[in-house]
Amino acid sequence: MKIKLCKTRLVTRVTLATAIALSGVALSGCSNNEQSASANGSSDEVTILRFSHFLNATDNINTAGFEPWAKKIEEDSNGRLKVEIYPSSTLSEAGATYDASAKGTIDIGMQVQGYTAGRFPLTQVVELPGISNTGQQQTCILYKLYDDGIISDEYADVHLLSLMGTGQGALHTVDTPIRTPADMKGMRIRQPSVVASHVIDALDAAPIGMPIGDVYTSLQRGVIDGMAVTWQPIQAFRLDELLNTHTNIPFYNSTLVVSMNKDKYNSLPDDLKKVIDDNSGVEMSTEIAKIFDDSNAEVMAAARAKGDTMIDIPDPLNDPNWREPLLDGTQRYLNEVAEKGLDGEAVYEQVKAASATCKV
Repeated sequence: MKIKLCKTRLVTRVTLATAIALSGVALSGCSNNEQSASANGSSDEVTILRFSHFLNATDNINTAGFEPWAKKIEEDSNGRLKVEIYPSSTLSEAGATYDASAKGTIDIGMQVQGYTAGRFPLTQVVELPGISNTGQQQTCILYKLYDDGIISDEYADVHLLSLMGTGQGALHTVDTPIRTPADMKGMRIRQPSVVASHVIDALDAAPIGMPIGDVYTSLQRGVIDGMAVTWQPIQAFRLDELLNTHTNIPFYNSTLVVSMNKDKYNSLPDDLKKVIDDNSGVEMSTEIAKIFDDSNAEVMAAARAKGDTMIDIPDPLNDPNWREPLLDGTQRYLNEVAEKGLDGEAVYEQVKAASATCKV
């Protein structure tokens, strides 16, 4: 939506005939400075950017990450850009938000890549076991791959604003400790991505796909026995009220993408494009990834203080019980990538090399 006002800021309702008669007066009533500014790609127009994501409005990724980002966009544009945030999937479904931004149904969207199976096959190689320990490290890896052109084609239909990691995934259950893969046999575990799904399946559990907003009631009703997710959403979605047993094992790492509609971005004058660009990219992504990392530690500490059962498996790829099923799940995913005609094995080696240089 665009609004253009003269200095008088006077809005009134007139008939069509009156509007035509007054049109010349209205044009001459605007200051020469405004008209000159418009000719230089700047004006008093306000462009509204609708930003959709699946997080709750009170989620700290929204309140400490996206809301300050939106405010900065507005300030840096002198009020000519305004980002309206629509949380809780009110404008787009959690798994369809990226496509909604590509099509222009929304202007900006944030989505977990894993929510759309097969859509980001090379990006999701970064999610495999043993690749990263923190969201910030994962973000660094993502941008190395993007800047080197390895995964950039997967985002060619949007104007990319951000790629970020969320930190290590863990296993969370109700009253059921998971110490070895044998403990998972037959369990129904909510999975957030195809990578986690392959690993969970290799562990002889049943991966169940569902939006995180449905997990609370599914746990209550016994539809699932537990879930795979990083720590941050546990409090954000009130899951700490139900989950009391946790296995800290880095067997997958979710990623997020923030995308903007290309046509919307291209419609902006150059100075406003610069505002968007100056507030996007690796710096923005790393700042939000740090919020994830800090929150993961805080929520985990709260669970320990509450007396929840904690099982730590910090290096599962070198653990005799976990190594083989995790490598099996990794290979299953790489085989799936190969079936798409992509060299997942080569990208996997590049990802491991990037991981070694991205120590955060």
